[in-house]
Amino acid sequence: MNNDFSNLSKIEVEEFYKKISQNIKRIREEKNYTQLDLALDIGIKSVAFYSNCENNRYGKHFNLEHILKIAKSLDVTICDLLVS
Repeated sequence: MNNDFSNLSKIEVEEFYKKISQNIKRIREEKNYTQLDLALDIGIKSVAFYSNCENNRYGKHFNLEHILKIAKSLDVTICDLLVS
């Protein structure tokens, strides 16, 4: 077993977060939700924080709990958010 956990580059991790955010944004817009609507529905009180996550600004990204709540709010599977 390989104990070297550096098998992903920083760029690969950033691209993973970016893809998830793009999927969330696309589905959110298809369902005619605003960022504010979705942020409040999943318990984020700051639309600025939500926007930073969705746009991958300032190193912010959605955590697993956010992704679970977003999937439920948008009535999609978690896989829909992770894979395009």
